[in-house]
Amino acid sequence: MTTFGGVCLGLILLRVLTALGLERINQRHTREAARRGPASWAEVMDASTHARSVAYTLAKSGFHEAVMLYGGIVLIAVLFSGVLPWGCRQWAAALGSSNVSLGLFVVAVGLGLCVLNLPMAAYAQFGLEERFGFNTMTPRLWWADRLKGWALSAAIGYPLLLFILGTIAWAGPCWWLWAWGAVVAVQFVLWIVGPIWILPLFNKLTPLPDDDLRRTLLALADQAGFPARNVQVMDGSRRSRHSNAFFTGFGRGRKIVLYDTLLDQLNGRELQSVLAHELGHYHHRHLQKLFLAGAAGMLAGFGAVAWLIRQDWFYEAFGFEIGLPAIGLFLCALLQRTVSFWIAPVANWWSRRFEYQADAFAARLMGETGSMIAALRGLAAKNLSNLAPHPLYSRFHYSHPTLREREAALQSRGS
Repeated sequence: MTTFGGVCLGLILLRVLTALGLERINQRHTREAARRGPASWAEVMDASTHARSVAYTLAKSGFHEAVMLYGGIVLIAVLFSGVLPWGCRQWAAALGSSNVSLGLFVVAVGLGLCVLNLPMAAYAQFGLEERFGFNTMTPRLWWADRLKGWALSAAIGYPLLLFILGTIAWAGPCWWLWAWGAVVAVQFVLWIVGPIWILPLFNKLTPLPDDDLRRTLLALADQAGFPARNVQVMDGSRRSRHSNAFFTGFGRGRKIVLYDTLLDQLNGRELQSVLAHELGHYHHRHLQKLFLAGAAGMLAGFGAVAWLIRQDWFYEAFGFEIGLPAIGLFLCALLQRTVSFWIAPVANWWSRRFEYQADAFAARLMGETGSMIAALRGLAAKNLSNLAPHPLYSRFHYSHPTLREREAALQSRGS
């Protein structure tokens, strides 16, 4: 094993061990909080619901440990066993080593890794979620979702990969700027057309049947400067009893989308507060800021990739012949999660700031904080949320503040 290969192996192991350590810390913290008694949860959940919340948290944590171990073993095997360069040689001998051929090899290996993850994904849905009463998905729908997702990924990803490989051939040292621009452009287009063309492939959207509630929600959106033309209900209950709400679309195509499960879990005033929170994201242009931040991060990432795939030792570390940019890009994609794991706390810190801002906007729009707090508590109980995650764990894994943190911020506004 080369020096760089050893460094990569060490970083992968460090990520896995750190993630496992965070799970254990969070498990201990959750148990200790549960032993403190009703003072820490009675306002949110009854005793039976809280016991199920703790059990759900611990079960998910144990499953995450298994996922981390399994994913780490698969990644190490793929990178260091020699099976990937051997497969690449066999593929090139049969189909050639053109960009078209090696691009197909990358897509095929990517789909193969998705297949290897199927057992974990199946257990998450039909084991863990089923055990705690959240799963409503049939095996047929589960398979349909995956097949559609794989087909879309290949249909979008393969031509984009070929374009990037083409830029390496004709754009010279600045190829990565062209590649970055292409990826950002594709993401922007998907951002616009996704709700129109892609979302309906997976979910059915219907107009909100409650005329009074629809008029109230549309008036609230108009008050916030979001002139939506309709409120639609998404059939989230076909897959899960978890709930959500969001806005989507541009210009005259703007719409408010509510999960049907959300309508069952909250009353009218609480639904208004949830919508007001989502409108807070719109008011503060959080989606645009996240998009631009992601584009900036991607630019830095492409610059690093452009440097790496020019280095002979990068290919040699994993047993490949030098000068295969398609393979270089794929290796970087395999290593990406090992890098992004350490960036997650920074991204989550920024995301939590946005959530506080959206909560504050909702409080101003509603003129009070009680309905928002009631909605947050109701959703926490219905979704068996962990009321006491370890602070370090939440910094790594939570894009939203905890219930207690959000309540404290809202109550400080109302005091």
